[in-house]
Parts: sequence; C-alpha cells; structure tokens
Amino acid sequence: MSLKNQINSALRRVPPWLLYFTALGYTGWMLWLGVNNQLGADPVKALEHKMGEMALYFLVAGLCVTPLKKITGVNLMKYRRAIGLVCFFFVAMHLLVWAVLDVQRLSAVWADIVKRPYITVGMASFVILLPLAITSNNYSIRKLGGAAWANLHKMIYPAAILGGLHYVMLVKGWQIRPMIFLGIILALIAWRYWSKRPARRVQASSASG
Repeated sequence: MSLKNQINSALRRVPPWLLYFTALGYTGWMLWLGVNNQLGADPVKALEHKMGEMALYFLVAGLCVTPLKKITGVNLMKYRRAIGLVCFFFVAMHLLVWAVLDVQRLSAVWADIVKRPYITVGMASFVILLPLAITSNNYSIRKLGGAAWANLHKMIYPAAILGGLHYVMLVKGWQIRPMIFLGIILALIAWRYWSKRPARRVQASSASG
C-alpha cells in the first residue's frame, strides 16, 4: 500500500467531530490560562491574538483541502465542513474577546469599526463568513440547491483575503509573519483558479469541435 493510501486509510478512522472538541478544548485552556494570569502582562490582548491566529490557521487549512487532494491524493474532504466551522468559531471568539473583554462598550465597538481600517476590514471578513457558517449543513444545500450553495461558498475567497489583510494591517510595521499568511492565502486562491484554466480550454475546444 502506498503512503497516500495509508494516510487516507488512517484518516477514514478519524471522525470530523474531533475537530470541534479540539477547538473547544483549546479555547477552554486559553481561557483558563488567562484567568490564572499565565498569558503575559495583557491576557486579554494575548487571548484575542490567539483566537485570531487559530482562525487563520484553519482558514488556510480549509483552502488547502482541494490542492492537497489534487496534488498529493491525500483526501481531507470529509473534514472540510468541520474545518470551516471551526475557523468561524475562532473568528467569532476573536471578535467576542475584542468586543466584550477589550473594548467593553457597544458605542466604542462601533466607533472602532468605523474609524480603524484594520477593524473595518476584519469585520467585513466576519460578515462574509457569517452566511457561509449558517449554511454549512445538508439542509441548506437541499434548500438552496447545489449550484447556488456552491456559488455562495465561493465567498470564502474574498473573506480569506480580507482576513489575511486584517492581520497585516493589525501589526505595526511590515512584519514577516502576517505577510507570509497573506501570501499563502493569495497563492492558494490563485492556484485554484489557475488549476481550472486547462479544463476550461478543453471544454471550449470540445464545444467548438
């Protein structure tokens, strides 16, 4: 058995719901560290950044599922919905920690969204992700229809770009880590569209013939 088949065989025995428990466990652990003053001098900011970073990790992981299958044959498709929902969970936690624990006042939250460009960009990403999370279920696929559902979920690409841009704008100066995240996101999205070009040319040629 090839390495690819061995990996896929092992993955078939790992249920997607483990991702949800892992996300909840990690969040609970971070909250416990914060309550016990083990997240540094500013535990709220540290928790806020941890939640944001985890959201980016899962965002990139979700974008990697299709390229990984096409390039290596490793199939993570059954985890894609769980990856997306866990990503949204961490985005929501990032937002809640910022709004409830950091800013603490609704008027100040709205003022920051309007006045601070990096928060405006981050909030735009959250707004785009919200309907994707809500419709990440079989009922929504049946209700919307497969084609409409698939078109709606292509909005993950602008949401991902905005999320990466939010990280770049958040830090002071040109730091390498946020730029790497944004570069990976752009490269994965570009690969997806580039990989479809030959198929489109073949289809066009067949239609004209």
